[in-house]
Amino acid sequence: MKLPFLSRQPRVALLRLSGLIAARSGGFAPSGISAQSMAPLIERAFALKRLAGVVLVVNSPGGSPVQSSLVAQRIRRLAEEKKVPVIACVEDAAASGGYWLACAADEIVVDPASVVGSIGVISASFGLSDALSRLGVERRMHTAGTEKSFLDPFRPERPEDVERLHGLLGELHEVFKDWIRTRRAGKLKAPEEELFTGRFWTGRQAVALGLADRLGEASSEVKARFGEKAQVVSIGQRRPPWFMRLLPGLSAEALAAAAEERAAWARLGL
Repeated sequence: MKLPFLSRQPRVALLRLSGLIAARSGGFAPSGISAQSMAPLIERAFALKRLAGVVLVVNSPGGSPVQSSLVAQRIRRLAEEKKVPVIACVEDAAASGGYWLACAADEIVVDPASVVGSIGVISASFGLSDALSRLGVERRMHTAGTEKSFLDPFRPERPEDVERLHGLLGELHEVFKDWIRTRRAGKLKAPEEELFTGRFWTGRQAVALGLADRLGEASSEVKARFGEKAQVVSIGQRRPPWFMRLLPGLSAEALAAAAEERAAWARLGL
């Protein structure tokens, strides 16, 4: 009789990074990727006995650059501490922050139809200044600090606000680009002027551009890299009780988060 806990086979942690990347306050918000939610899962993955490697299954349209950076840095710190290889296997998408996460791996494997790239930063909002006047609503706002009402959607855009926003987006873009330059050093096969525009590509194109290493998927990658006898340990979040799973649809926070995620996927045409 074989006892699993006496097995001496190498183990591979399979860690899923799925959904929008955003800081969540908890409650009944839908699942996604954040430093807080992923920290215990990442720690668990790298704490496995006889760990031969970690496979990240990435499926994300992006989101918060800060949360992307925090999750990626934690993965890199533990990978270097444990001295194990990390491989990212992309499913539908590794776009924007999703690609940031994929670059935490030593190698990136994609499906030919995966959406990969979108190395850029976006800020979107609405202008509602005309709507108030049409509704006969008078808005009253008082601030201490000349920049406190930065990009107020209820007043016309000011050129100085737009200029400042572009400066902030540019700085964030540079952080993103520096991360890609570091993690994909010597692998990029196209000029930065082409790769860092925010454009995205199919997985097959991404391999040709050096944004990914090869075509494939998680199960075959595990066998090819770690052998037929490698024991795969899936690391995932525990599902809440059934009655709690019924509540997110009734939550305003969950509805807003779902709309935000839907918009992120829509930008990729998915």
